[in-house]
Amino acid sequence: MQWLFSLLLTFQLLLALGIIWLVLMQHGKGADMGAAFGGGASGSLFGASGSANFLSRSTAVLATLFFLNSLGLAYVTAKAPKNSGSVMQDAVQSAPSLPLPAVDAPQTPDAPGEKVNSDGKPDPGAESKAKDIPR
Repeated sequence: MQWLFSLLLTFQLLLALGIIWLVLMQHGKGADMGAAFGGGASGSLFGASGSANFLSRSTAVLATLFFLNSLGLAYVTAKAPKNSGSVMQDAVQSAPSLPLPAVDAPQTPDAPGEKVNSDGKPDPGAESKAKDIPR
């Protein structure tokens, strides 16, 4: 089914580029009116209303194909299998869980409880040192 989606998406891109090119190649009706006054074709002041030239018919055909291809892409996308949950949920479930190494957290002087020195032994003068710090 993935190859069909890729094929339709590529065709959609080509159709869009073709429509853009054909629309840019056409000239507006305002250009016909300006040319009518200087060219002596005053009978076709607003252009021929019933006939369509090759570019406008080609644009209509490409627009119809673009619309039908859009419906095809919607159908193929709707038939694709749906994943339940989020993308991150799948990533978390598939990642292996490794145990973290146990690390003793060093005690800071501001931590509550018993004050310790750099050897890890209780510091008897910690309270007197804390009183010497100006606040």
